[in-house]
Amino acid sequence: MKQKVKEIFENRFKTREYEGTDKVCDLKEAIRKNIRPGMLIHTCQTGVRWCSAAIYEIARQFWGKAPGFTVTGISLNHPISVLVHGGLIEKIITSYCGDPYYTPGPNAAFQRAYKERAIEIEVWSILTLPLRLKAAAMGVAFMPTNSLIGSTMAEENKKDFIVTDDPFKSGKKIGMAKALYPDISMTHGWAADRYGNTLLLPPYAENLYGCMASENGTIVTVEKVVSTDYIRKYSHLMKLPGDYVTAVCEVPFGSHPSGLSNRGISDFPVYTEDYDFVNEACKAAKDPEGFDEWIHKWVLGCNDHKDYVSKLGYDRILALKGRTHADSWGYDTEALSMEYDSPEYTPLEMAIVVSGRKTKEKIKKNDYRTILAGAGISNLSAWLAYFDLKEEGFDIELMAEIGLYGYTPTPFDPAIFNHRNFPTCKAIADTQDVMGIFMSGSRNRCIGTLGIAEIDKHGNINTTKIPERRLYIAGSGGANDMASSAREIIVTAEHVKRRFLDRVSYITSPGKKVTTLVSTLGVFEKVGDDQEFTLTGYFPNPGRTTMTDHIRHIKDNCSWDLKVSPNPEEIAQPKLEELIMLRMFDPRKYYLGE
Repeated sequence: MKQKVKEIFENRFKTREYEGTDKVCDLKEAIRKNIRPGMLIHTCQTGVRWCSAAIYEIARQFWGKAPGFTVTGISLNHPISVLVHGGLIEKIITSYCGDPYYTPGPNAAFQRAYKERAIEIEVWSILTLPLRLKAAAMGVAFMPTNSLIGSTMAEENKKDFIVTDDPFKSGKKIGMAKALYPDISMTHGWAADRYGNTLLLPPYAENLYGCMASENGTIVTVEKVVSTDYIRKYSHLMKLPGDYVTAVCEVPFGSHPSGLSNRGISDFPVYTEDYDFVNEACKAAKDPEGFDEWIHKWVLGCNDHKDYVSKLGYDRILALKGRTHADSWGYDTEALSMEYDSPEYTPLEMAIVVSGRKTKEKIKKNDYRTILAGAGISNLSAWLAYFDLKEEGFDIELMAEIGLYGYTPTPFDPAIFNHRNFPTCKAIADTQDVMGIFMSGSRNRCIGTLGIAEIDKHGNINTTKIPERRLYIAGSGGANDMASSAREIIVTAEHVKRRFLDRVSYITSPGKKVTTLVSTLGVFEKVGDDQEFTLTGYFPNPGRTTMTDHIRHIKDNCSWDLKVSPNPEEIAQPKLEELIMLRMFDPRKYYLGE
């Protein structure tokens, strides 16, 4: 009897090294068995990580077959442009549709397909799209939100978005975003066991709600298939249970040209984003025949992902691995050898410096405690303000929409989501924490900084499309959420008349909270209760000697009858220290230009 008790004790209560049905298979097989024409495919993006290998395999198997896919994801970047160019996609549901590197902006393949009416693009914000997926994962009909209200997105998405009276707050409006159920999801993780319990490291961006909402489960690609014991060791990072997983595919380097950080498993092999690769693809996409050649080389001309990795080569892979180290920026010899101390400055440098000054001024005046910086030149101005305030001992934290909180920008890389910033974070969470709570909640003390494609006299911003020209720009990303919920918004922009409008044709971000616009010509502010911009300051220009000349030039480059302050200020030129700091953020002038 004692022996039987011992056997039960030893056999029933011990944990097993490997558990669950074995779902491990080759990526080709996973795509062949689970992806069917007409599906709504969700590409889950946690952080700045793409499931690139799976997307390329879909291209190989469905090229020339017109499968009529609908694809959704918070940010649809270069890999999805391959499917768009190949005619595999009929509709996109996203918050951002373009390229992130070297600079965030349009992708020609998306623009061409939109102009030719080959695809439909349904636009949401970086917060509201995950809320729709979360509603589906929870089995509820909708999620409430303060975002989208007053934007063109709210009008375009009426079948899935309702603005109504808040039943608990008299006189307040609330938005309701309808649940979105994908047919299948795909995501790339660090490691999974054979059953599909998957380790994913922060930042989590949209999180895994779409994977948990998908009716046919999730195809998971990972760097390594591991034991269940290994999953237990890092159970705090197991964000996708195997119950939601349909197939597990071991695909090392499967996120390239995006990357994987190692926040949480410091000894796990990782790699950073391949900016050069994305930039090469972005350039190729501008010419249909050139993009055909690029796709043949890197996608259709590769039998599988192993061929792709082999083509990348040892040196490139080694360099991408090396750049993940927290101190790697200190070994950027090219950036270290550049000249930073020229007192000469460009109009764009002037605008960014002044925008940084205004951001600092607003923060101190209104006791803001967080800055949410949009990608592009707006984040450079936020960084200038941040370092000045820290030097003065002011408690201020930088945030980024994918889940970064309390990060300190490192030199030599202006990309807001670059991996070198991750080790400096005080917290790494997800989009709903940053955009839905830290920026929007009951203790909101956040100022936002944004860029524009177009802006009007009321501060309404367009970064999505110009309908009358059938021109697609990029989308909202987090811009609408910021304009909807931050306490105040400062905009930085190059001053181009066709972008400074009486009324934008598409409102991505309502202008109610946009209080200040800094252009390459001057400073525009909303004075008192006036919801229209007034010119309050102008930048010195050697070609114009009087204040009257400066004001006339600025008014001539606005498409509305610009209001001018009785005593507009001539803004002081940048100090050398301001220019040095700015140039150290972007020594290769990705954002600053030549």
